[in-house]
Amino acid sequence: MALPGENTKFYETPNHPYQGERIAEESDLLSRYGLKNKQELWRAQSELRSYRREARELLGRVTEEGDEGEEFVARLRRYGILGDSDELDAVLSLDVTDVLERRLQTVAYRKGLANTPQQARQFVTHGHVTVGESRVTAPSRKVAVAEEDDVAFDETSPLDDELHPARADNQE
Repeated sequence: MALPGENTKFYETPNHPYQGERIAEESDLLSRYGLKNKQELWRAQSELRSYRREARELLGRVTEEGDEGEEFVARLRRYGILGDSDELDAVLSLDVTDVLERRLQTVAYRKGLANTPQQARQFVTHGHVTVGESRVTAPSRKVAVAEEDDVAFDETSPLDDELHPARADNQE
């Protein structure tokens, strides 16, 4: 429960709600990444805006405070949003798809745990997917590059059986 006056909205809505081109682009991203609604997309866009804002502030400062910039870039590299050779100025050229690719639901789909991103979302929310040793039910959880190999079906889940009809490798 939020306190009075506390901001509970972690995304920004578009300034012009009825732009056909933007709506079509948003609908394409929703279907491609299996997002539940546009709020999830707007949350990712707001997260990307905050990354860009922080990068602009760090680029504008004097270079003697390079530790803060290195920590920021290291965090984005750890989550796979930036590549290993990318520097701070590469944050300004990021796209919202770079953020959406690091969601657990997308990583599970790309690993072949599900046939579609929507099915991967369902598997995650129903508790069939684990990251490391812990079961995760939030499809929007960011997966670090080091954790990507640990994404698998829960060993107590019926989907752990390779002959289960919903498994991606049984589809023809």
